Amino acid sequence: MVLVVLGFPPWWTLFGSGADWPFPVFLGGTVVIAAWLVSFPFLMVAGHGARRVDRAARVADTSLGVVWVLFTWSVLGGLVDLVLSGVGVGGAERARIVAVAVAVVSAGLLAWGHYEAMRVPRVKRVDVHVPRLGGGLDGTRVVVLADTHYGPIDRAGWSARVTEAVNALDADVVVHAGDIADGTPAQRREQSAPLGTVRARLAKVYVTGNHEYGSEAQGWLDRMADLGWEPLHNRHVVVERGGDALVLAGVDDVTAESSGLAGHRANLLGALAGADPDRPVLLVAHQPKYVPQAAAAGVDLQVSGHTHGGQIWPFNFLVRIDQPVVHGLSRHGERTQLYTSRGTGFWGPPFRVFAPSEITLLTLRSGGTSATA
Repeated sequence: MVLVVLGFPPWWTLFGSGADWPFPVFLGGTVVIAAWLVSFPFLMVAGHGARRVDRAARVADTSLGVVWVLFTWSVLGGLVDLVLSGVGVGGAERARIVAVAVAVVSAGLLAWGHYEAMRVPRVKRVDVHVPRLGGGLDGTRVVVLADTHYGPIDRAGWSARVTEAVNALDADVVVHAGDIADGTPAQRREQSAPLGTVRARLAKVYVTGNHEYGSEAQGWLDRMADLGWEPLHNRHVVVERGGDALVLAGVDDVTAESSGLAGHRANLLGALAGADPDRPVLLVAHQPKYVPQAAAAGVDLQVSGHTHGGQIWPFNFLVRIDQPVVHGLSRHGERTQLYTSRGTGFWGPPFRVFAPSEITLLTLRSGGTSATA
């Protein structure tokens, strides 16, 4: 039923709304959309089920992105057509103009969105003022990666270029906030390998996202440890500079407990066990929705990903139903701030429309008011 809802507006706006195209055009368009409706479920099962056939996943994911963009702009085009019809602007010619406009806008957005998805993300710089941060740590540079989603499209070269961009930022701390891949560590070994060359003065830390729990989560924790990262599997590390200390804590994703994997669940109490309560805490938790627990525990800053900023507009409005924040810096309670990354890569459809990817540079400051650039 969902597929019919997605497929009908593009068919209606492009071919069936009175545009009166020649019969071969009408028939060809109808056959293409009908073929997608029939084949898509099988492609998704083959690509993302137990077999994980990357070729099937690439076709399924790309077609889903194309249909979502066509759906969005067909609905908008249908509204325009309705308004024009209401004011008496003419018949088949009007419907054809709307259909062509929808096709052109959609094609342009898909081309641009694919470029945005596949390029190395731009660096987003944000100053975060943490009142409890000691002066010795003022200016600490925290680089955030999230949602790299190494997957069916081989992006080993992209991964290497992202690593180069991270190293150019001269970070004190590098964070990977989860959803590292769609696939097992063995499947995505080449794509994840460049993470082993990431440099940080004080620490490189990683937590699991929800996608790891369908792709050997413990294997990814082990893989990141092998690459020289600190897996924060409900634990913390302490970094020090200039006589002051910062607690870097991490929790498993909120879906971990339902995965059935022994010892995996989001456990903030365990992550902070033994930490000095007077020291500021930077918590890495994959999903922004974990922030109420962070605020209740007095965490100073939570860093998250997961949302992709919506990835393909207007999906950001649906994300907002599930998450308290879609992207950016926000405050929750008297002490806790949350930074939500739009993500470094993309999930599924290789498109980003009005939701650019990012490598985030958070500069921690003592006191004052946080700002973005």
